[in-house]
Amino acid sequence: MSEGLRKKGIYGATAAKSISDDRRSAPPPLETAASLLSLNPASPPMKKAVIKSADMKEGMQKEAIDIAISAFEKFSVEKDIAEHIKKEFDKKHGVTWHCIVGRNFGSYVTHETNHFVYFYLDQKAVLLFKSG
Repeated sequence: MSEGLRKKGIYGATAAKSISDDRRSAPPPLETAASLLSLNPASPPMKKAVIKSADMKEGMQKEAIDIAISAFEKFSVEKDIAEHIKKEFDKKHGVTWHCIVGRNFGSYVTHETNHFVYFYLDQKAVLLFKSG
């Protein structure tokens, strides 16, 4: 495998754990300001993010979660949510980001080092990684 690339396997978005090359345990869930505080009491409760697997700096993980929460608020179709997250990361962190959103999927991807996160927002999984 070339330097700077890692492979990650995620088997089913509903699985409680993932298989990874480095076998590290997942960090505790990140709770974003958006998930802890709702400024509009009439709005639905905010989503809680649970990180399942990550090879990404915490600041970028928080940014991914915040962008995902925003995407879930704007769109109802999973494809549109994934597109929004991918395009935001392409703009902010350079091109070739990939995003998958859903309740049931399997994956095995190669990603650049420090550019992979797999997390849940309520019942939906988000897989975001950079490759290419």
